[in-house]
Amino acid sequence: MAEDIAPALLETIRADFTRRLGGRKRATELLELIEGGTGTYQTANDYSKQVGEALSEAFHANLSSDALPDGRMYYNIADKVIRPLLEDDHALVSAAAYQVQQTLNDASGIGLAAQSVPLNESRVQGFLDRLSSELNYDDVAWILGEPVVNFSQSVVDESIRLNVEAQGGAGLRPRVVRRAEPRCCKWCSSLDGSYDYPNVPRDVYRRHENCRCDVTYDPGSGKRRQNVWTKTWSESADVLKARREYTGLDLSSMQNNE
Repeated sequence: MAEDIAPALLETIRADFTRRLGGRKRATELLELIEGGTGTYQTANDYSKQVGEALSEAFHANLSSDALPDGRMYYNIADKVIRPLLEDDHALVSAAAYQVQQTLNDASGIGLAAQSVPLNESRVQGFLDRLSSELNYDDVAWILGEPVVNFSQSVVDESIRLNVEAQGGAGLRPRVVRRAEPRCCKWCSSLDGSYDYPNVPRDVYRRHENCRCDVTYDPGSGKRRQNVWTKTWSESADVLKARREYTGLDLSSMQNNE
């Protein structure tokens, strides 16, 4: 019976990933901002790139046709090695995005809990299927390069989408901002701009391969407005009514106690 190399391979790559991410000064700085309550979605975007890059580097440093039986990434190996590491990436980035969203909610006086991002199983499955489809791993090793960073960033994009839709359903009017990177493609350039809920095209949250555009979130006109003279907070009656219907709470009665 052939030896199962997956457990040792997973342990080696995971340790390398942890070491590489921990050694990235920028990643540490970004995480400190997020955990300290001063992070924004731009911070989360930058952190997701750091996580994705560290994981990609760990894959390439430890995986090759020479390290695999018959030079191939068999499906069972991909499922035992690649899947859990993509899950690790997702866990790190989704936790960061959740913290950022909760910070924004609290700062804007939005009495809703941040939405958590579930793992995108179809994207993970896409990695496994593609990697195991080639007879020679080196011919498909590129899949664990930039596409891993793209996967990491997409977690932040999905966090924004889920929270924007949840807040929109509560009567708020959040804003999504997409900023195209310099010298990007025509498609990305066409999406550059600000979008107020509910007029947010689904493509705003999407990425093609090698896309490094940033998608961020702004509470928009739905956030509580502060009177600069009296320093009191106010919300429009229609927003309060919608939030009460959405949450089942009489928020208007709570307003004067804030």
